[in-house]
Amino acid sequence: MPARLAVLVMPRAGRDEIVGWREGELSVHVTVPPEGGRANAAVCALLAKVARVPKTSVSVVRGSSSRHKAVEFATLSESDVAAAFPF
Repeated sequence: MPARLAVLVMPRAGRDEIVGWREGELSVHVTVPPEGGRANAAVCALLAKVARVPKTSVSVVRGSSSRHKAVEFATLSESDVAAAFPF
């Protein structure tokens, strides 16, 4: 079963980075604006890079137009995701 992760996104930030956990959500900053799904793509790419999985296995499944999102990892278990994001 794919793992899900609650993410809080800050678009138009100074750099792409994972800031850490904030009230049960992983806080992620991306430099691109939230136009045309570009911020969602940047979040997926950053999370895939940190988790060391292909970008195609990470997708936004809830909150595509919100700062609060649910991101799904098709190739990871819940324990793999917890190990990849211990921030």
